[in-house]
Amino acid sequence: MISLELILAVTLFAFVTSVTPGPNNIMLTASGANFGFKRTLPHIAGIITGMGLLNVSVGLGLGALFTQFPVLQQVLRIVGSAYLLWLAYKLLSFSAISDKKAEGKPFSLVQAAAFQYINPKAWIMVISANASFSLMGDGYWWSVLMITTIYAVVGTPSIMVWAGFGQYMRQFLGQQNVLRLFNITMAVLTALCVGFIWMD
Repeated sequence: MISLELILAVTLFAFVTSVTPGPNNIMLTASGANFGFKRTLPHIAGIITGMGLLNVSVGLGLGALFTQFPVLQQVLRIVGSAYLLWLAYKLLSFSAISDKKAEGKPFSLVQAAAFQYINPKAWIMVISANASFSLMGDGYWWSVLMITTIYAVVGTPSIMVWAGFGQYMRQFLGQQNVLRLFNITMAVLTALCVGFIWMD
């Protein structure tokens, strides 16, 4: 049975894991700074959509494959690391505040949703949440639905803060050298996420 205590525990867990730094939030900050908050909204929607689909996938048993086939964890690490390094490289290419006619564009909803499947932090968040809070027996799917819903409700404002921070930083990035330094910092932070992927 889903209790109030369980809902509160999942809510706290979802908030802490969503609002803390990670690939998604670093990318949202960079997107907010380079493209503005409004153009970053599809990226935000894609993260929430991708996390929801990932929650359902783990509920269906996809997460158990990592236990049965440990090599899949290594594949995820390699693919995720390579993609994060590519994103870091792309951040270095942003040399000016982007507008609709400028080169480069923010993540689409589909791109951001697909990224969750190679985002190691997303997998850790979802597998940990389902392993810790899903119920056995008849209440299983109700609890998976609860976890998915809470992540959508709590996660949305939690990650929007990062895009909003990027938008706020935008006013200070009018000079080429300042924006360049900001993007280098974001690129380094994105690349550093690779190190956390390989920490056991």
